[in-house]
Amino acid sequence: MAASGSNLNVDICVIGAGSGGLSVAAGASQMGAATVLIEKGKMGGDCLNYGCVPSKALLAAGHAAEAVRRAPAFGVSAGTPAIDGAGVYGHVRNTIAAIAPNDSVERFEGLGVTVIQAAGRFTGPREVEAGGTRITARRVVVATGSSAFVPPIPGLETVSYLTNETIFDLEEVPRQLIVIGGGPIGIEMAQAHRHLGAQVTVLEMFSIMPKDDPELVDVVRTRLVSEGIDIREGAQIDRVEKAGGGVRVVLTTDGGEAVVEGSHLLVATGRRANVDGLDLEKAGIAYSPKGIEVDARLRTTNKKVFAIGDVAGSYQFTHMAAYHAGIVIRNALFRLPAKADTRAVPWVTYTAPELAQVGLTEDMARRQAGEIRLLRWPFAENDRAQAERETDGLIKVVTTAKGRILGAGIVGARAGELIHPWVLAVQQKMKIGGMASMIAPYPTLGEVGKRAAGSFYTASLFSERTKKIVRFLSKFG
Repeated sequence: MAASGSNLNVDICVIGAGSGGLSVAAGASQMGAATVLIEKGKMGGDCLNYGCVPSKALLAAGHAAEAVRRAPAFGVSAGTPAIDGAGVYGHVRNTIAAIAPNDSVERFEGLGVTVIQAAGRFTGPREVEAGGTRITARRVVVATGSSAFVPPIPGLETVSYLTNETIFDLEEVPRQLIVIGGGPIGIEMAQAHRHLGAQVTVLEMFSIMPKDDPELVDVVRTRLVSEGIDIREGAQIDRVEKAGGGVRVVLTTDGGEAVVEGSHLLVATGRRANVDGLDLEKAGIAYSPKGIEVDARLRTTNKKVFAIGDVAGSYQFTHMAAYHAGIVIRNALFRLPAKADTRAVPWVTYTAPELAQVGLTEDMARRQAGEIRLLRWPFAENDRAQAERETDGLIKVVTTAKGRILGAGIVGARAGELIHPWVLAVQQKMKIGGMASMIAPYPTLGEVGKRAAGSFYTASLFSERTKKIVRFLSKFG
């Protein structure tokens, strides 16, 4: 810990102790670089404290409750699940606590990193001030992440509302939850709370999960509606107001004005890059509300300063921040011209069923790649899915006419795990034959990928031409 008023000269100064910043700081220090890490909030950033970790813990609780409800389908009588709100949110906090030591100040100081728990701001091209300490660094990495974007909805300031930063502080499951925003965060939280017994309404101005393949989204939407979630797409919110002890949302839809009332309101309308208070202008760094401008090597307009993760703009995923960290270490420490490759960036929405995507969707491929082939295989034709009653979903693979894999989307049980080989396939520019010839263990859900890949050859393999060849060869004994 640096003393206030001191001056430090270091190799790397990292601003932000989220996933990306922690990865840079740990890697740089262990490789021999003098490293300073600055964090004004909680170590671990948004992912550990308000995002990936608590949301998946809450989803796990919801899925557990839903598994009890579904047990009779397997001949198991379990009754109606009793939801203990304090226990549910206690599980969320316990999960955070179990992971927190990996991201703690003590661990990073043990790795040789100087940690300053204060807000950091630039005072020059390579100078940063934090907590009274002035740091001069050969390279600076901005990894300040993003935070919940709250739109200017009339009346919102007059009511109590939740964001991803506050919803996990609850002690009881909401009776009636209204979710504004149908992106991944909003949809995950909608299903988690519905599984935990809440009445849930989702209000989305356009269509839910707009970055995913619409055909795959339809499977998720159908499941959500079947579970009793009220999804209202194309909803224009006019105002928000108090309603007794809860909240009322007035909106306009194709059917006219409507009113939705609930006990709690969650605003999940996207993310905004954390650039305020950094005094980026003093370092000659170009930025906008969408984030800091970077090149392929993740350098800002000040080539001595890098930006990674959510604050660097698109692909606001924890795994992308960790990937960025590796690019920066190669550039900053080894002076290698490493560039970020975004062709094979996967993402997953952890609903039930999960939806995972990598590479180009059908719509993207039609715009960018010309003639394409679409390969599908439904979970309903997978023996493991039948045994586990997880038959909702399909895999959808996009290839060129000659079979190079451009992208894949999976909606179904454990799609986030099943997408892994397809990430490699897109990254390595593999042809579909490699996936088709793979030996897949039986019975596994992963067979849907092999079967989809094999379907690329179905038309030619079972064609009349093939039959003629077989008949001709049979004449020779």
